[in-house]
Amino acid sequence: MECSSVSVLGILLVFPLLHNLVTVSGQNLPAVGLFTFGDSNFDAGNKKFLTSAPLPQNFWPYGKSRDDPKGKFSDGKIVPDFIAKFMGIPHDLPPALEPGTDVSRGASFAVGSASILGSPKDSLALNQQVRKFNQMISNWKVDYIQKSVFMISIGMEDYYNFTKNNPNAEVSAQQAFVTSVTNRFKSDINLLYSSGASKFVVQLLAPLGCLPIARQEFKTGNNCYEKLNDLAKQHNAKIGPMLNEMAETKPDFQFTVFDFYNVILRRTQRNMNYRFSVTNISCCGVGTHNAYGCGLPNVHSKLCEYQRSYLYFDARHNTEKAQEAFAHLIFGADPNVIQPMNVRELMVYPVNEPMREFWEDPMDEKLSLVQY
Repeated sequence: MECSSVSVLGILLVFPLLHNLVTVSGQNLPAVGLFTFGDSNFDAGNKKFLTSAPLPQNFWPYGKSRDDPKGKFSDGKIVPDFIAKFMGIPHDLPPALEPGTDVSRGASFAVGSASILGSPKDSLALNQQVRKFNQMISNWKVDYIQKSVFMISIGMEDYYNFTKNNPNAEVSAQQAFVTSVTNRFKSDINLLYSSGASKFVVQLLAPLGCLPIARQEFKTGNNCYEKLNDLAKQHNAKIGPMLNEMAETKPDFQFTVFDFYNVILRRTQRNMNYRFSVTNISCCGVGTHNAYGCGLPNVHSKLCEYQRSYLYFDARHNTEKAQEAFAHLIFGADPNVIQPMNVRELMVYPVNEPMREFWEDPMDEKLSLVQY
């Protein structure tokens, strides 16, 4: 009798439950940490500690759903906050740069405007974020780091800036740029791995050409800017194979990949299936797509009446409603959305065990299209 790979994985995941004495109450999950790296999508409020300039995300209407702006690029909580809650962490994930903050269950090292190849002075490139983690590494025991979850979301700034600065770039130049970004990305992940991390969650890029800021700046109207989408697709296509190779050569390297591109695309193309009335313009801002000036004191931004009906809160970032949905997918969805395992499964997968399943190209495997 044949046994499916999912069944085998289910059997394997039983073993760590017998050995983890400290677990999240009621969930049989190990009480481990969450560490996030990347750009404004995961920034828990770090940027305000890198500049004295007033930042729009520190002011209303950011935080509108909670009536409490905290330096996050949303009307409320962001994906890592929800993941932390699902993991049994009793508070939102704190910004690592905040003096005296409680980092016992992990922290966010992500900073707005961060990129892979280099960032402005009031931000930290991914490599700098990893080095900051290493400066703080004495806060956690070695085995705690090894069992904890490391989430990364970055690359948006690299490709957006490249497209703005090189609007007529040839295909060969685009390919060379993607290769330089992904090679550096691999190097930074290796640096985290050499610091003791072993469980990685990588969020793929969204369809960047569909962001309200791209539609507005490139004047595409109701259409997405496909040149930017193509760069995102080229980048995303390299991530799974890259992580597969790392897992095959490093026996204790474990990972999963969140297909953020298609998650956003489905909500853009079939918005009412997900109860979003508006997916092409922002809730907050000015311009053809409300993609400029949200939170800036000298801009009279428009503000939508009901943010939960919008996919985007500002020019580049999703509403709290959308972020909560993404977090549920990351934590517990099937391989159509996150593969080869979701975060709940990654948490309980035995440390130092080699991967039993790897990332597979959905086009090759023809994975069933389930609505998520």
